[in-house]
Amino acid sequence: MRASRSLTVAAVSMLAMALTAGPALADDPVAVLTSGSAAGADVATGDVLNAAVAAGTTADFATASGGSTGVKCAESAFSTTVVDNPAAPGVATQSTTAHTFASCTANILGVTRVTSVKVNNLPFATTISSDGVVTVSGTDAAPIRTTLVLGTLLGTVTCVFQAGGNAITGTVANADQSINFVNQAFAKVTGPATCPGAGFFTAKYAPVVDTSVAGSPAVFTN
Repeated sequence: MRASRSLTVAAVSMLAMALTAGPALADDPVAVLTSGSAAGADVATGDVLNAAVAAGTTADFATASGGSTGVKCAESAFSTTVVDNPAAPGVATQSTTAHTFASCTANILGVTRVTSVKVNNLPFATTISSDGVVTVSGTDAAPIRTTLVLGTLLGTVTCVFQAGGNAITGTVANADQSINFVNQAFAKVTGPATCPGAGFFTAKYAPVVDTSVAGSPAVFTN
């Protein structure tokens, strides 16, 4: 009887442990941003995420929405630092600290070369929501501006453009761990008449990776 009672107590204890431990693991929340897979490790606060334009694509500043005339950059990359990564569904926040462009060409009438393309007023507040929307926002004191220095038939000109609404929005795709910006409108704020009157930014960055983790795994949105 004593042995039987001991076995019964042990069985009840093991069942209780299984009932309490099992659901806790199943209910562990997944963060908005994970690395390696959608069910992977949560991206840690302070991690640095990087991405360059997807292979075979360019980062473009068109003079008209959906147009083919403008500036195309074969090289472009961004870097962000994760500020907050709550449980999904939710909104992760980041600080975009770098956004670079290089190897740029232009097919704008009168423009002979692209000397430089520079993003001004970094860093920018950036959010990624569980529904896949990315928003990069400036402030009144530090708006989202891009300066293009162009060589023209009349000499070098400097053209400064500011994002409409002081923000640009994109979308993420877990299929290729990409961030896509399409026809994000910029208006010229300074520059001579030889500068385009507007710019429309389109680019696909992939894959987005967590360079703070060994192996730089791809980042997924949940």
